Formats: sequence, structure tokens, C-alpha cells
Amino acid sequence: MSTKQSVGVQAAPPVPSSAERRRGDGRGFSSALRGGRVAGLDGLRTVAVMLVIVYHLEPEAVPGGSVAVDVFFTISGFVITRLLVTEYARTGHIGLLSFYRRRWLRLGPALLVMCAVTALLSVALPLPLFDGAWVAAALTAASVVNLVRAGESGPYSDLTAPLSHTWSLGVEEQFYLAWPLLLLVLLRHTTARAVLGWAAALCVLPVLWRMALWDPTAAHRIYNGPDTRADQLLVGALLALVLARLRADDPRLALLRRWSQRLCWPALALLGLIAWQVPITEPSGWNPVWYTVGMLAAAVLSAVVVAALDLCPRAWPSRLLSVPALAWAGRNLSYGMYLWHYPAIRLLSDLGVDGGRLLPAGVAATTAAALVSYVLVERPLLRRDRFRVRRLEPVAAAAR
Repeated sequence: MSTKQSVGVQAAPPVPSSAERRRGDGRGFSSALRGGRVAGLDGLRTVAVMLVIVYHLEPEAVPGGSVAVDVFFTISGFVITRLLVTEYARTGHIGLLSFYRRRWLRLGPALLVMCAVTALLSVALPLPLFDGAWVAAALTAASVVNLVRAGESGPYSDLTAPLSHTWSLGVEEQFYLAWPLLLLVLLRHTTARAVLGWAAALCVLPVLWRMALWDPTAAHRIYNGPDTRADQLLVGALLALVLARLRADDPRLALLRRWSQRLCWPALALLGLIAWQVPITEPSGWNPVWYTVGMLAAAVLSAVVVAALDLCPRAWPSRLLSVPALAWAGRNLSYGMYLWHYPAIRLLSDLGVDGGRLLPAGVAATTAAALVSYVLVERPLLRRDRFRVRRLEPVAAAAR
């Protein structure tokens, strides 16, 4: 806001409108405006997706490699909530339809292409591991693979097997549907402190729910349910809200920065130890712990790493994970690599690639498929969407 001075007289500043006041304070979340892309998080995505690939190729080497999915959940909750709160802080509003449209353009087309290719393989080629894959492709396209798997108390059936890895995408997409609406209600009708309190309470509820559900026969229900995995996304969301609440000169932010930097390496080491030693998806003595409080513990460890990468870009973890090639792959290829790695592995197995050749061949095939997806599907749609937004900006500005 500008001020004009005459000789000895200062003009009174105009009284801001209610909409301008809401844009300025964001109900206590104006510091969200310092958000932006974090290269270290992109690098962490690359590491996580590579761990998932190795886990599916060599499960004996990393029996707990599925903890990488827990890391993905926390990153997703953090990034999505930061975007939503930043929009609210700037405009006093969250455009839900625009949010859902952007999410669809980012995730949907590439997913549908992968489903279509898998379905074609199932009907065109006599490949045993792709037999009936068109059913799995249909369930994946509808984002319900996790719900189907959650309803199977015994061993997983072959119904979703060709694309069983997409259960995690179902959990995320169901979270994306519910959380922005709930967050908007909280932001509009409560104080910033109350929003933080509600988010923290919501992080605890899935843990209590898992404790009530826990039984060895309920493992699939707990592992795949959007309600029983919600705390891992909500921990990331809570971190985004806390960082958005603290202004740059707040001493609590400095404290958080200092402790996240100190605890980052121990958190990474513990996550690595889980991947190396804890058989998460196999029957073991760890199951009662992991399927109740362990998932929240993994989310908290992931949140410590995320906080350090966001707040301490000059620290060594951030520098290592911000290496340009690693960050570029995480930003542009990690989603495609996750989509395509499981079909690629199954295809190579059907073609007789096994033993020590399967890991390098699987990584190479997955990376190639992700590059094709990025160049032909994802990047063109994202560029078109950005161009559309830039074209609309002058019109929106003139309408204010």
C-alpha cells in the first residue's frame, strides 16, 4: 500500500476491504507465502521411488522397503497442504474445482495411459502374469484398488495383482478429495490455533482406530484403508500448517529449524533401518507394533526429514538430495517411475528375465517408460495448463 506526502501533511491510508484483510492475514497463516518448490524434497522422492523398486525386485534385501510409501504419504500431505494454505493466505479462498482439476491433470492422464497399456497387454499377448489384468486396470482407473485389497482378509487375490502397487495412489487420491474441503471449512470457521489443534487431533484418531481394529486377519484392512493410513498424510499436513503459522522472525521457527537439522540424520538412519530390518508386509513379531503405532512413527520421522529439507537448504542432507539430476528426476519422473515399475517388472519376468539381470533391467525399463510418459503425456498437459493460467491472470487482476 503506497502513501503520498504533501508539505507537512501525510495522507491517511485507505481502509482495506474485508477481502483485502483476509488476503493479507490468511487467518493467521500469511507466512505460508514464503513457500516454494524444495529441491531436497524432489531428491527425496527419487530415493523413495528407487527404494520401492528395489523392494519389489529384491524383497529379501530390503524387507521393509515399503516404508518408502509412508515417506511419500507424508511428503504429499505436506506439499498439498502448503499449496492450499498459501492460496488461502493470498486470496482468502481455496478454489476447490481448480485444485481438483490440477490434481487430475497431474495424475490422471498418465495413470490412464498406464492402465490402457496394461489392459492391452492382457488381451493381446499370452503373458501369464498379465492374465486378467484388464480388471485390475479398470479398478486402478477408478482409484479403488486399495478399497478392494482392504476387503480381503486372507491372502490377496489375483483381482488386483497386476497393478497392486496402485493401492497407495488410491489412498492419496481419496485424501485429496476429502482434505481440501475439510481444511477450507476449518480455515473459514475457526482460528489458526484451532486449525492446528484439529489437525493434530486428526493425526491421532487413525492410531486409535488401528488399535481397535488390530488383529492379524485385519492387516490388509489396516494397510490399505484410507482411514487407517490418513495419519501419515495428516502429519505432513500438520507440518505445513505449523510452518505456515510461524513468521520468519518467530523464535519458535528458529527452534524448529535447529532441531530438525539436528534430528534429520537420525531420522533418515531410522527409516533406513526400518527398510533394512523390519518385514512390514510379512507376518512377523513386528506386525502388532507396526500396524498400530509404527505407521505414525514412520510419518513423524518423515516429517522431521521434510522439515529439515524445507528449513535448512544449506545443511548436508539438503545439499545431497538437491543434486540437480536427483532433484530433476524426483520432480519429473518419480510419479511415472512409480506408475510403471510394477508392470515393467512383471513384463520382464514373463519374458524370462530373472536372477541378477532383473534389477538393472527393471530399473532401465522403468526409467525409460517414465521418460516416455513425461515427454508425451505429463509435460504437454502441464505446459498447456500453465499457459492457460497465465492467460487468465490479467483478466482476473482487472476484475478485482
